[in-house]
Amino acid sequence: MSHVPHDLARDFPDYAERISELKASDKRFAHLAERYHDINREVHRVETSLQPMDSLAENDLRKQRALLKDELYALLTRETA
Repeated sequence: MSHVPHDLARDFPDYAERISELKASDKRFAHLAERYHDINREVHRVETSLQPMDSLAENDLRKQRALLKDELYALLTRETA
């Protein structure tokens, strides 16, 4: 397992420009991206043993991160009118 923090632009390199655009223009996307970043940072601290956490809580954080990532991807790939 890599202990490199996830980053939306790294996870979705084909959408890096769209990520920047949506962060600036879509409050919901910006909020979800910030939440993803916060949870991701916490998961990274747990993975690198900087923040102790029991495995159930860690798994819950990972699930939250995955759900946010799925929702962000859906927003990235939706068709614009």
